[in-house]
Amino acid sequence: MFKKLKAHLLNNLKNKTNWLSFLAGISLVFAYAPFSQWWLAILLPIIWLHQINLCNARNTAKQTFIFAFGWFASGISWVHVSIDQFGGLPLVVSLLMMLVLCLYLAIFPALGAYLATKLSRNNQLNLWLIPPTWLLGEYLRGVVLTGFPWLSLGYSQIESPLAAFAPVIGEVGITFVMLLISVSLLNIIKSKQIKRHGLLLSLLAIVTVSLNQITWVEYRDKTIKTALVQANIEQSIKWSPEEEWPSMLTYLDLTRVNYDADLIIWPESAIPAMEPLAQEFLDMANQSAFLNDSAIITGIINYNFQTKNYFNSLIVLGKKRPDDKQASYYYETNNRYYKNHLLPIGEFVPFEDLLRPIAPFFNLPMSSFSRGNYTQPNLIAQGLHILPLICFEIAFPEQLAANMTAETDLILTVSNDAWFGDSHGPHQHLEIARMRALEFGRPLLRSTNNGITAVIDHKGRITAQIPQFEQAVLKAEVSLVTGQTPYSMLGRGLIYLIAILMILLIIFRGYKSKK
Repeated sequence: MFKKLKAHLLNNLKNKTNWLSFLAGISLVFAYAPFSQWWLAILLPIIWLHQINLCNARNTAKQTFIFAFGWFASGISWVHVSIDQFGGLPLVVSLLMMLVLCLYLAIFPALGAYLATKLSRNNQLNLWLIPPTWLLGEYLRGVVLTGFPWLSLGYSQIESPLAAFAPVIGEVGITFVMLLISVSLLNIIKSKQIKRHGLLLSLLAIVTVSLNQITWVEYRDKTIKTALVQANIEQSIKWSPEEEWPSMLTYLDLTRVNYDADLIIWPESAIPAMEPLAQEFLDMANQSAFLNDSAIITGIINYNFQTKNYFNSLIVLGKKRPDDKQASYYYETNNRYYKNHLLPIGEFVPFEDLLRPIAPFFNLPMSSFSRGNYTQPNLIAQGLHILPLICFEIAFPEQLAANMTAETDLILTVSNDAWFGDSHGPHQHLEIARMRALEFGRPLLRSTNNGITAVIDHKGRITAQIPQFEQAVLKAEVSLVTGQTPYSMLGRGLIYLIAILMILLIIFRGYKSKK
C-alpha cells in the first residue's frame, strides 16, 4: 500500500503544474514565525490559485491537495522532533507517520476547494468561492478527530497591517481577507476587470487603515508585577524520580528572589510529581508565597485515586485575594483548572488497545489524561481573574471565548515546548498566543519550561521575553485593560455569516446569468 501511495505521489509531482503548487505550499513556512515574512502568505497562494482557475472539481481538489501537502510538510515539520527524539521509532517509521499526518491535513483545504467548484457554474471553478469555502475546510480541520487548527493562514499576519482585523473578525477573518486579496491580485495580473478588482483592493486598504486607528479596549489605572519562571529542565530527565525534588527546588529557588511580584507563574507540569504526593512541597510553596504577599500559579498533574483519572492542571498557591488571612491552597480546592483539549498521542491515545503495544511513542509519559470541563471558572490569584489555557488549547479561540467573562483580567497560557527542541514549533506557538491576545483584547502571559516565555499586551505585541534554552525569570509590569472587542462578543459568527452571504450571492448571480 505504501509503495502504491509513493508511486502515485511521484507520478503527480512529475507534472510541472503539480510542482508549482507543491513549491508554493512548501514555501509558506517562511510567512510564519520565526521567519515572519507575512507578505508571502498573500503572494504564494496566487500561484496555486492560478493552477486551479476554471478547473473542474477533480483537478481543483488535486491541485489544492498538493499545495496544502507542501504547506503542512514544511510548516509542521517540528512535530517530527518529538516523534524522532522521544517516540522510540525507526526513522523510516517516524517519517511515514509525518507523511500520513500531512496527507490527512491536506484533505481539508482540498475539500473546501472541491466544494467551491461544485457550487460554481458548469462545474468550472469560480475563484471567488474559494475564500468562503476555505473557511469550511478550516473549520473541519479544527474539529474533526479533536482538531488540529495549527498554521492557519491568518496567523502569519500578526505583524502585518491586516492584524487590525483580528479584534473584529478574528484570525479566521484575516484568512478570508487574505484570500480575497490574492484572488484580486491574480485577476489584475491576468488583466481581468482591473478597475473592479483595483476598487476592491482599495476598499480593503481603506478598511485596514481605519481599523488600525480604532482602540477597542482602554487601559485601566492598574498595573501588576509579574514574574514568569523558565527553569529550563531537560525533557529527558524531567520525569526521573531522582530529579523530582531537585526540579521542584529549582523553581522555588528561582521564585524566592522574586517575591516582590504580585503574580508568579510556573509552566505546564512544572512540578514533576502527582499532586496528592506533592503535598509537602506544595504546602511549603503555598505558605512561602502567602507570607510574601504573592501568588504562584503552577502546572501539576493531579491523580484521583477513587476514579483513577489523571488531569493536566493548574493550581494557585499563596494569596487568592490580597486581603486573605491565610494561604489559599488546599488539596482539591476548586480554584484550579483542568485541561480540556487534550493533544492526541501526547495526552491521550485513540485506539489505545491497538496502538500502545506497537511502539514506545504511543506510551509517552502522561498519555492517559482525562478531560476537564469545556467551560470552567477563571482562576483567581491576588484578586485577579485569569483565564487559563494549557499548551495546545491556545489554538482554539472558541474555547477561550467560552471561558471569558466581563471580569477576565488576563489570559494565561502555559506550555512545555521542550518536546520540540530547537525547531520553529515554539515560535509558531508564540505567534498563535499573540493572535489570541489581539482578538480578545487582553494582556497574555506565556510561561514555558524552556522558552519562549513572554509577556504580550492586548494588541498582540511582545513587551518582554527571554530566550529559549536559558534558565531565567522574566519580570515585567503588565497594564490591565477594560472593555471588549467585537470578536470577544461575537466570536466567529460574523465572518461565517459574511462567508455564507457571499456564497449565496455568487450562486444567485450564476443562476440569473443562466436565464
